[in-house]
Amino acid sequence: MDKKLVGKVSHFFGKISVAVIDLVGELKSGDRISIEGANTGIVEQIVGSMQIEHQEVQRAGAGQSIGLKVDGRVREGDSVYKLAGV
Repeated sequence: MDKKLVGKVSHFFGKISVAVIDLVGELKSGDRISIEGANTGIVEQIVGSMQIEHQEVQRAGAGQSIGLKVDGRVREGDSVYKLAGV
């Protein structure tokens, strides 16, 4: 399975399980991603709810920061990869 770095976690809101991700590549709803870090391990999921400034978006690109509902606990500094292939 190929993976491409698309961003880094800059903040995590534990109570609502939302990560703020600073993007360096494009991400869109339906993409399969992996969030990885030294203490986090690997959290894989499909991109579902994604927001910019509290507005639901279907895609976002490099230079933007998004809020993303995540399936597990992640940490600031974790890398976000887009997965290709199955």
